[in-house]
Amino acid sequence: MRTKSALVMSILLLFVAPLCLDSAADASDTTLNEIADKPAKKKRTLTPQEKAEKASRRACKVNICKALAGEGPPDGEITCDIVKTWREEDIEEMVGSRVSWTWGDARCESKLSLDRKMLRDAMTKRKITVALPAQTVTCRLGRKKQEEPYKVVVDLAPEVTFKNGKATDAELNWGQVDAPLAIYPLIYSGTGLDNQTNVLGPEVVKLVNHFTGKKCAEVGAKPSEAPAPDPDAEAPAGADEDEDIGPEEQKVEKSEARRTAQR
Repeated sequence: MRTKSALVMSILLLFVAPLCLDSAADASDTTLNEIADKPAKKKRTLTPQEKAEKASRRACKVNICKALAGEGPPDGEITCDIVKTWREEDIEEMVGSRVSWTWGDARCESKLSLDRKMLRDAMTKRKITVALPAQTVTCRLGRKKQEEPYKVVVDLAPEVTFKNGKATDAELNWGQVDAPLAIYPLIYSGTGLDNQTNVLGPEVVKLVNHFTGKKCAEVGAKPSEAPAPDPDAEAPAGADEDEDIGPEEQKVEKSEARRTAQR
């Protein structure tokens, strides 16, 4: 049961990481293992496809980071076509030695849409929960013997809570799943499990904070350099006005309720 759960969660990470604009396994980017304080992988030569994907993600990253730092137009949408190819060896490392990855490379893509004002508020408000519009992620899992890849399509509507510019809680809110019968039960059970227990929430918090910190610094747009939140500003709706949030308070708050069914 534990090995199956590890495989399911690793597959779901394939869907999540591109949305967080993580560029795991790219030569000059940070891997998921490095985020978890594990040794980084050796640099490798990128394929033309991987180079094109990376350039596209970087352009999106620059726009988002500038919005987080208060640069550029104050309003409007940032839209990006996010594509990420995961190499088989990288997925095997994510899955771990306890589980055998039976497929090949995986290619995931999604159209990301973010509101500029929402991004700025996440960095400057005392406390705010950001609800992203519903996102659709498509992954093609390579198969051996030159068979057609499995095509998996999942919907999710992430919510991330920020306190003083730092993500503290996250929920992915998985929705519709479309996958071949051979893999559908695995994906469906995984999304249902995460909706009930929020297993991946802490991982998303790590990815978001890593992106708004180190990744944005790499493109010269650090949200930490943005004006500090106004202590006299009105607290957002739902916030405890007497709550004293210090820099040492970084624990993830428990969600009031978890979704217990996908549909």
